[in-house]
Amino acid sequence: MGKNILTVSNLRVNAGDKEILTGACLEVGYGETHVLMGPNGTGKSTLGLAIMGSPKYEITKGSILFDGVDITEEPANERAKRGLFLSFQNPPEVPGVTLLSFIKSALEQITGNRVKLWEYRKKLKETMDLLGMDENYAERDLNVGFSGGEKKKAEILQLLMLEPKLAILDETDSGLDVDAVRIVSSGISEYQRRCNGSLLVITHSMGILDSLHVDRSHVMVEGSIVKSGGSELIDEINANGYSKWETE
Repeated sequence: MGKNILTVSNLRVNAGDKEILTGACLEVGYGETHVLMGPNGTGKSTLGLAIMGSPKYEITKGSILFDGVDITEEPANERAKRGLFLSFQNPPEVPGVTLLSFIKSALEQITGNRVKLWEYRKKLKETMDLLGMDENYAERDLNVGFSGGEKKKAEILQLLMLEPKLAILDETDSGLDVDAVRIVSSGISEYQRRCNGSLLVITHSMGILDSLHVDRSHVMVEGSIVKSGGSELIDEINANGYSKWETE
């Protein structure tokens, strides 16, 4: 098995008739945390959704290798079973399905085993306490009537309960106040400690990165990754923005 849990090679992706990814390449190593940055509308979310297998996007060229397996043609549910996880920028509401039953069902689908309810409830409560979530949320329909911050906490709760091999976090910090960003950041740090999993953090703002150890940073412009580096790249963008790459 290679050193990378994820290898995206020359990925071209269409949404309808429009090409959004124009040859994106990305490698993420086991246990590494990568940050993907770039201007609005440049394809960052599309890359995350394409890796996860969203049916809204058509891969016209290139490949996605995950944990040593070519998953380019696999449906999203099979990718999830392999250990891929995506937190949504705007998590959807799911009426009629409680947060508790949703995570329980996902665990059973991923592991292929029945979940022992008492152990599951205990771990769920401990994890909700860690995120400052009222345990009553477990009995509420998934994301229905949740505030933006509550939806994002529910996403991080799923991350900690499902313990994926690679988590793609798409703008998890968008629309959150300072306290919510701190709680979400602590949940992501807990995932790193608990699972030693890999992370791909898609973000505009850098506040969520303050408490994370970042191994690699990438800049995406017009559908491809134009610059990669270490965490110093985050500081450069904080200081100067993206104009350097947009005009090249």
